[in-house]
Amino acid sequence: MNTLSSTSFPLRRRFSRRRFLGITAAAAGLPLLPLGATPPSPRLRVWTGTALGADSMLQIHHPKPEVADRLIAAALAEVQRLEAIMSLYRPDSALSRLNREGMLDDPPPDLVRVLAESARFHELMGGMFDVTVQPLWEVYADHFGKPNADPAGPPPEAIAAAVRRVGQDRMDISPSRIRLGGNGMGITLNSIGQGYITDRVVELLRANGITHALVDMGKARAIGGHPLGGAWRVGLEDPNAPGRVAEEIELLDQAVGTAGGYGTVFDPAGRFNHIFNPFDGSTSWRFKAVSVVSPTATEANVLSTAFTLVPREQAEAVVRARGLRAYFVQPDGTRFTL
Repeated sequence: MNTLSSTSFPLRRRFSRRRFLGITAAAAGLPLLPLGATPPSPRLRVWTGTALGADSMLQIHHPKPEVADRLIAAALAEVQRLEAIMSLYRPDSALSRLNREGMLDDPPPDLVRVLAESARFHELMGGMFDVTVQPLWEVYADHFGKPNADPAGPPPEAIAAAVRRVGQDRMDISPSRIRLGGNGMGITLNSIGQGYITDRVVELLRANGITHALVDMGKARAIGGHPLGGAWRVGLEDPNAPGRVAEEIELLDQAVGTAGGYGTVFDPAGRFNHIFNPFDGSTSWRFKAVSVVSPTATEANVLSTAFTLVPREQAEAVVRARGLRAYFVQPDGTRFTL
């Protein structure tokens, strides 16, 4: 890809954005209970609110409610700390400074780590995951933000010029310095940031002895199973009927991320969306939505987005090699699972 990410991180634009993963009764009609269970655990502390620009939830099981509440507060403080590093819309963030200046000395370790992760997935996907597609976002947003914008999209020459500023392999990344590879380059972490932050919250909770929890920061990851036994149950949204659950899946020490162009579109007709092909500047069209179940939310976040851009055969090879599970919705609404 990149592709900017499917539930954006955060997208504070006028374009529509929808949640893809329905995991609460209010959002998707599915209670977070193990399959076959009835009442919720009395020791399950639940927080709901907004984080990373999206509706979020933490469910933590602990015998002492005051300890669970303290850990929820610590988790939210960690989210705020990481967002201050990675936000594209905070001018004081490390990422904004890097994009503005083209170089960042003594970068925060988390920024180095997430960019190193992105480089690994860039190689895995043959370049179809690329965090330097921010120039493409700017071209499309600028075009469709104008009155009476041409519905055919930005001029081809504008897209071609933006593509020339894309290229993750042109970045230099080290613990002491991050340097972009040319004028006009820019990084977005929209297709990896929510997953990365979810994983850091999971690390924090596990380090404090939590063995049953569900963390949803736009991408969801389960610690263990539900405290009543069995797996956590979540619902995948139907992209053709947002808000309706199309399929139920189970998570047991796993994460799930969903991506799809329908989540954020630039034009009223929905022909152009926020998931960009870094090679030609087009937007995703092969699949309406893709969900990936993976050991980590970072991987689920990245691959669900990248898979919307590549042929089925390429996605299938990655799924099999890495032992994943992926759910695809085709443009005509038919579904298949790898």
